[in-house]
Amino acid sequence: MVNLKNYSVGIKYFVLFLTFTLGISGCQQKLYVSRIVGKEIPITDQNSEVSEIKDFIKPYRERIDQDLNTVLAYAPETLDKSGEWQSAIGNLFADVVLKKGNPIFMAREKKSIDLVLLNHGGIRSIIPKGNVTARTAFEIMPFENSLVVVAVKGEQIMEMIQYIIKEKKPHPLTGMTFIIDKNSEPKTILIQGAPLDNNKIYYVGTNDYLSNGGDNMVFFKKGVQKYDLDYKLRNILIDYFKEVDTLPVVLDKRIFVEK
Repeated sequence: MVNLKNYSVGIKYFVLFLTFTLGISGCQQKLYVSRIVGKEIPITDQNSEVSEIKDFIKPYRERIDQDLNTVLAYAPETLDKSGEWQSAIGNLFADVVLKKGNPIFMAREKKSIDLVLLNHGGIRSIIPKGNVTARTAFEIMPFENSLVVVAVKGEQIMEMIQYIIKEKKPHPLTGMTFIIDKNSEPKTILIQGAPLDNNKIYYVGTNDYLSNGGDNMVFFKKGVQKYDLDYKLRNILIDYFKEVDTLPVVLDKRIFVEK
């Protein structure tokens, strides 16, 4: 015969336990971060762990240094970004981007890059006279910017020129020349040697930061199409350095000013 009394007592205790558990979980207090405290922990050579870390990364660091210090080319003189409307390093940088980017753009899109415009502030170092290495490219272009081609109308080319005149900085430029008259207005605008056509679509090489309107280059945001070539500007420089023996000193004028 089943003992119903004991069975009922068991059920009663089980219900009480379940009710208590649910009540506790339902009333559990939520925790929030009210304060974050930080402190500086110095890393010194006396620390044995630091020595172990240094020993561990030493072969990797030496290999990276070896790669970065490998001589790729030679600069006959120091190239910097000083100048009124163009600079030696800016001219070279823009020319190299056009030279290395154009075959890729042609292969992918069956189109040519008409001109290249980069920003003066994006050049972060000089090319000193003497040996040119991969480290030189990292110093010039420490960012991860990649080459982007933006398709723009003729009116955006005019906005670009007005921007250059207003900025009065030697932004790296190639593929286009123009004259600034005595009233600070552009004239005789030539792109790849042909007069500017307002009804034509032009393909302008730049970097991904500028293509999104960086440095107030908002005319790029008005582009009708954008092509990311997935080619870092730093790698463009390194690949070019590997191809040449001696870097050219490019001093030709792209912007002329009437006196």
